[in-house]
Amino acid sequence: MAVTFSDLHTEEGLKSLNDFLSGKTYISGDQLTKDDIKVYGAVSEKPSGSFSNAATWYDAVSSSLAASFPGKAQGVKFTASGAAPAAEAPAKADAPAAEDDDDLDLFGDETEDEKKAAEEREAAKKPAKKKESGKSSILLDVKPWDDETDMKKLEEAVRSVEIPGLTWGASKLVAVGYGIKKLQIMMTIIDDLVSVDDLIEERLTVEPINEYVQSCDIVAFNKI
Repeated sequence: MAVTFSDLHTEEGLKSLNDFLSGKTYISGDQLTKDDIKVYGAVSEKPSGSFSNAATWYDAVSSSLAASFPGKAQGVKFTASGAAPAAEAPAKADAPAAEDDDDLDLFGDETEDEKKAAEEREAAKKPAKKKESGKSSILLDVKPWDDETDMKKLEEAVRSVEIPGLTWGASKLVAVGYGIKKLQIMMTIIDDLVSVDDLIEERLTVEPINEYVQSCDIVAFNKI
C-alpha cells in the first residue's frame, strides 16, 4: 500500500513523518532503501528535537550517505521561494520535478528491469537442487585359474577392493566343470563414482588379486 507524505518542509509535514516513524527504523523496513533517500531529499534540514523519531531517522540516513560519499561537504542552504533572486527565476521552470517530492508514492509499480533483477536475486538465493546420481546392481562372474585355487581366499581378495560408491553383496560358488567352480557375486555401484570396466581392469585382475582371479565377466547389469 502506498504511503504519501506532504509538505515535509513544514511543521505539519514533519509531524506526519514523525508519527509514521514511531516504532520504525526506516521508511520501508529495517534497512535503508530508496524510499528513505527520496524522503530524506524532501526534508530541508534535520527535524528539531520535538520530532524525535524523524530526527533519529534523519541522523541514520545522514550517516549512511556520509559513508557512501566521503568527500568533504561545504554546506548548502536554500532560501524560501519568495526570497529567491530574480535572476534565478528561469530555473524555477525546472522546479515541478522537485515539488513532486512533497507527494511521495513510495510503492509505485516496478519497471520490467527492476522485476527481472529482483527475480534473479531471489533465484540466486535458492540453493540449486542437487541431482541424485543413479545406482546400478551388477552380477559378476569371477573365474579362478584352476581347480586348485583357494576360492575362499579368492572371495576375500575380491571383497578387499574398497572404493567410494561400491558395495559388495551376496555371493555363491557355481560349478563350471572338471572340478572348477566360479564365484558369482553381487555388487551395487553409484554410477557417477564407479566404472565397472575400470574396476575389473584396474582392481580385480591385477596384482595381488590376479594370483587368484583369472578373469571377470558381467552376467547382469541393472539400473536401480
